[in-house]
Amino acid sequence: EKSGVAPSYLLGTMHLSDPRISRLSTRQQDLIAHSKSVALEVADLSEKAVGDAMLKAGHLLVYTDGRTLNSQLSDDEFKVVQRIVKKAGMPEQSSALIKPWLISMLLATSDCERKQVESGAKVLDLQVALEAQKNGLTVKGLETIEQQLKSLASIADDQQIEMLKVGLKYADRTDDLMESIVQMYLRRDIGAAMPFQLALAAESGVPASAFDGFKTALLSDRNVRMRDAAEPLLQDGSAFIAVGALHLVGPTGLVALLRERGYTVTAVE
Repeated sequence: EKSGVAPSYLLGTMHLSDPRISRLSTRQQDLIAHSKSVALEVADLSEKAVGDAMLKAGHLLVYTDGRTLNSQLSDDEFKVVQRIVKKAGMPEQSSALIKPWLISMLLATSDCERKQVESGAKVLDLQVALEAQKNGLTVKGLETIEQQLKSLASIADDQQIEMLKVGLKYADRTDDLMESIVQMYLRRDIGAAMPFQLALAAESGVPASAFDGFKTALLSDRNVRMRDAAEPLLQDGSAFIAVGALHLVGPTGLVALLRERGYTVTAVE
């Protein structure tokens, strides 16, 4: 809220199709229906849009300088990587060339989530987009898929490897780990997700500093970019903005950044 303009709404999402998360409440549907604009992190989340962006950004996804992933991991760790790549429907022989951040992304998708999406279930962000379109609204993006990929790839190589090692250690517990984070979200305690990740890293012998690049590139820097892109919509009033809930929390989160710009941000649940 800000004096002189109609209030806007900021929804923290999880990019999951889990029905406990992805069903829009009657109030959320009503707010979207009465909005002047609706924005997500990315305007077009279709499989084609993501696929096209990844094709254009091939150099961000794979090693092209002679390095290989298997040379940076133990034999047991690389076997897990091969299993993950195969499960994702990618050629297993490409495993050695895929950059660590992409393997970490594949690893973060639980078997439960993969099955739900394959059956046609839609993630919460897509549900927001569909509701907007149903009401004749064009969905705007606060950033592009290409910008997201560049942010992921910008994390220092050694930190990418360290983070991947943590994920590989818990590869057989992905469903359990995701359920833990879902419970944090449902309790409105998503700020615990990063400390939870750092605790797992400590158990694996990986220092918290290995996640510094992730926190800067994937959270702090992107939060500023999304805040700047959201401001024209907020100034116009009656905007409905939905982004990953992790972007809302902490001193560099969107809530704090919007308050710095003179907005009153109040929890409505």
